[in-house]
Amino acid sequence: MKMKLWSLIVGLGGVSQAEVNFAGVFGDNMVLQQETNAPVWGTAEPGEVVMVSCSWTRESTKAKTDEEGVWRAVVKTPKAGGPHKLTAHGESGDTTLSNVLMGEVWICSGQSNMQWKMRGFGLKHFEEAVKKANYPEIRLCTLPQIKALEPQQNIKGRWEVCNPKSVLNFSAVAYFFGSRIHQEIDVPIGLLSTNWGGSSAEAWMREEALLEGFPNFKAALQTYPEMAEEHGAVFSQKNGPKGLNQRSPAVLYNAMLKPVIPMAMRGVIWYQGESNVKRPEEYRTLFSTLIYDWREEWKQGDFPFYFVQIAPFHYRAEKKPVALLREAQMMALEEPNTGMVVTMDVGDPTNIHPKQKEPVGERLALLALAKDYGKSDLVYSGPIYREMEKKGSQISLSFQHVGGGLQSRDGEPLSHFTIAGRDQEFYPAEAKIVGDRVVVKSSEVKSPVAVRYGWGNADEPNLMNAEGLPSPSFRTDDWE
Repeated sequence: MKMKLWSLIVGLGGVSQAEVNFAGVFGDNMVLQQETNAPVWGTAEPGEVVMVSCSWTRESTKAKTDEEGVWRAVVKTPKAGGPHKLTAHGESGDTTLSNVLMGEVWICSGQSNMQWKMRGFGLKHFEEAVKKANYPEIRLCTLPQIKALEPQQNIKGRWEVCNPKSVLNFSAVAYFFGSRIHQEIDVPIGLLSTNWGGSSAEAWMREEALLEGFPNFKAALQTYPEMAEEHGAVFSQKNGPKGLNQRSPAVLYNAMLKPVIPMAMRGVIWYQGESNVKRPEEYRTLFSTLIYDWREEWKQGDFPFYFVQIAPFHYRAEKKPVALLREAQMMALEEPNTGMVVTMDVGDPTNIHPKQKEPVGERLALLALAKDYGKSDLVYSGPIYREMEKKGSQISLSFQHVGGGLQSRDGEPLSHFTIAGRDQEFYPAEAKIVGDRVVVKSSEVKSPVAVRYGWGNADEPNLMNAEGLPSPSFRTDDWE
């Protein structure tokens, strides 16, 4: 019963185990990560020997299927280029992947702001960008939205050549990210989009990692074996047991991430957090654990992990300042080889899905270009608060990533600064740029000890650097 359900939902289309197949994340038109040892895998008859041959080399790689009929091999990939072919051959047949390019592969994941399609705001919104989206060397793959109570081995993707038609149903953030990189470094780009609107961070995490560090998920996870026994283990977007959804712990990792691991890739871009705003204290360690655990599972070292900080939005129902979730996101920068995109200037206080996706994708691309593709002269971050110095009735703030200098985005006085004394009462403050510092004061606070910036949920403050990259919300205190 479980196998039938799996075949129907995941899209294997009833292919029998007796045929030699690649796993569903591999396909015609795909991009393989260049100049690496790339794992490839698939299915055949249990115990069958499978030979994997590549058009770019005369050598073949031999693999033998396990008792479940799964074979795994590693192929050495050449430098960027193509098209190439990849063939898996066995006694029960063979399968060939065609029009395969070597290039840079990125995993694009998160919730709705990553999922949001190029057509998502109506066909006219990104009309000019769509018209220009003729990039034969950019390849797009969106995985289906599936939940699973147990880790799965396969998921069926479909790789498409990027053009004005195919790009319409692809992630806008991921497309703008990939197209900017492609234009800058002129190599094929493969973008694999695996995301689900409204999903929580814990849904994308391995059960063992959650149980080890976050006991509050234990009760939910303990219900999964019985649920799987009664209903099966895998569910499409629109079905599943009552209470199981894209926020349930581990269910998206099981179905939409595990089947991709350990596909060779350059790195990950991530846009998520809105579904975790009620639990910012937990997110401080939850998000860092997600990054660490993905790297442990992939076994490709500390690959780049670049993420987007959530944008201004009123969140009227939330009792805790959403700035605490942004602060928790920023803490993940302590993990090696990470980077953060700030969106304080491109949000929409009335819409949790802001329309300005292009600058988000472009800023993610800046991180990759500067850190991974040798464009070391690029400024890739807005001003990040570093330290404060009290000077009488004023507080002076210093920053990292000043770039060409601190500026006001709109030419108006700096906004959304507040200041407090030891009574912890914050008052609106006057803030001025003095060289590479910001000096903050208020006539209401004679002896200040703390400053906060952009601390309101829907604040759209205006501090940036000369390169046009905004500063995130921050605070100098650690008060409750």
